[in-house]
Amino acid sequence: MRLTNALLPLLLASAALAQSEPTASPQPELSTAQHVVVVTLENHSFSSVINNSSMPYLNAIAHDYAYGSQYYADTHPSIGNYFMLTTGQIITNNDNFNGTVSADNLVRHFSSTGKTWRSYAEGLPSVGYLGGDTGLYFRHHNPFTYFSDVRNSNPERQNLVPFTEFAHDLANGALPNYSFIIPNRCNDAHDCSLSTADHWLQANLGPLLANQQFQRTGLLLIVFDESFDNDPAHGGGHVALVAVGHAVKRAYASPSFYRHENLLSTVCASPVLYGCPGAGSSAQPMSDLFTNADLPFMDLSTWSVAYPQQGPQLTIGAGASDAQHSIVSIIAYLDSQIVARTSGSPLRATIPIRAGSHNLTVRAWNASGAYASATRTISVR
Repeated sequence: MRLTNALLPLLLASAALAQSEPTASPQPELSTAQHVVVVTLENHSFSSVINNSSMPYLNAIAHDYAYGSQYYADTHPSIGNYFMLTTGQIITNNDNFNGTVSADNLVRHFSSTGKTWRSYAEGLPSVGYLGGDTGLYFRHHNPFTYFSDVRNSNPERQNLVPFTEFAHDLANGALPNYSFIIPNRCNDAHDCSLSTADHWLQANLGPLLANQQFQRTGLLLIVFDESFDNDPAHGGGHVALVAVGHAVKRAYASPSFYRHENLLSTVCASPVLYGCPGAGSSAQPMSDLFTNADLPFMDLSTWSVAYPQQGPQLTIGAGASDAQHSIVSIIAYLDSQIVARTSGSPLRATIPIRAGSHNLTVRAWNASGAYASATRTISVR
């Protein structure tokens, strides 16, 4: 067995090196955030949002924290973007779609990793509601209602809740690890003005940003699902993405090219999930939005690769210099499947590997909770 282009690390756990996603209880978190909140807005371009005086609140937090200057939606119309944010696939471009989605999705990964989630939809008539549009509620803005993991599970259906539950959960320290917030069709700027959406954001996100728990462990991602229909750039057009949180860079405009799958990958990394659905498994997290995300180990030249007499397996360990940079935990994916997790010292893992070409992705965390990610292709003969 020979490895080429093999400057690659491995991550987290000392045993359980199966090629499938494990269902064991999760390891201690060392992620950038324990509470991720995603808020979706509708149908406006980056140029109509960023620096627009109609949205003073959103622009204040965008310029105080960070925003993506080259962030693009994946498709038109809305529904495919909502599925990309949660399954890593477009699934359909039919906003009237009424089927059941059995594809891999975030709920499946939350369940296998023991993480909590809730979809807070404004105008949802009742907890667990799986029906169609009603009042100002649009079902196709709520992708979780389509997933077989939710439709076929009464406990999971209880995570579909009206938005009024969000204030209650926030006040009682009960925010889940992942919150997906869906304003109604007026407050998300679909039917009403950007000014209306901005007032809604200020009234409802102001308490979140002032919450002490969120200030210590939170990450807020505000994103527009798609741009105007006449903007087809990269599928769904140029849109605004704003990031707020304790580990987010301040006064930073990211020049990196990102799409919804990169936001999905970021969600999977914070808090740490076992794998990531669809395109989220190969997309890079939006690491440059966070402080200390450029970890020196990503050079990877300090990592050692060993070939035991008995194979096929590959052992990879951190170099001595990595301890100096406070790298304390790693997790590795081989062809989108988690293959190893480990933390502490030494950072070393052995994985099974078959002949052929493979993509190996490694994510690592330092002692302060910042993470970085790298992907390489390896060839085994």
